[in-house]
Amino acid sequence: MSRFVCVVILVLMSQTLMAKSIVVLGDSISAAHGIEVAQGWVALLQSKLNETHPDFTFNNASISGETSAGGLARVDALLTLHKPSILILELGANDGLRGLSPVLMKSNLVEIIRRAQQANATVLLLGMKIPPNYGKRYIDLFYNVYPQLAKEMNIPTIPFLLEEVALSSDLMQSDGLHPNAKAQPIIAEKIWQQLLPLLH
Repeated sequence: MSRFVCVVILVLMSQTLMAKSIVVLGDSISAAHGIEVAQGWVALLQSKLNETHPDFTFNNASISGETSAGGLARVDALLTLHKPSILILELGANDGLRGLSPVLMKSNLVEIIRRAQQANATVLLLGMKIPPNYGKRYIDLFYNVYPQLAKEMNIPTIPFLLEEVALSSDLMQSDGLHPNAKAQPIIAEKIWQQLLPLLH
């Protein structure tokens, strides 16, 4: 093996060791449901990071249909495997769509955040909203979970990730629940503005 090849291998190994991990723990909104993975907001932000912060890399652990309970069941393994500097948490919408308890949802999210913080990961919370067919009381309880978590756990948050997207048919898929490819740069930019101060 030539000296040049050895140097290249050492450089690559050094870059790998120095890489800082960002884990995305989410549902179909982060898993690029209905579109190409390369079109999703996670992939778009990875491209931006490659240019501005090449020492950071995304690990997308999002699963379509994931609930807060499912995220809690997986978070320990993800924290052990990736040792993230940042955890982007985008869960709860499926709890709401299934009419599950907002109190239990909040408890699950609190525990995910607590475990991430114990593992020295900074948490960015992405808030969601659901259609209003469950009645005002349920909707209010659900909506209030995210600002409560942000305040109580002292973490940055985006109150509603799809704020500029959800009511525009031009930016949503035919199911009315998932953003399309045209919406992904809007979502990516919204997250980027909150993520940027955490990159250090």
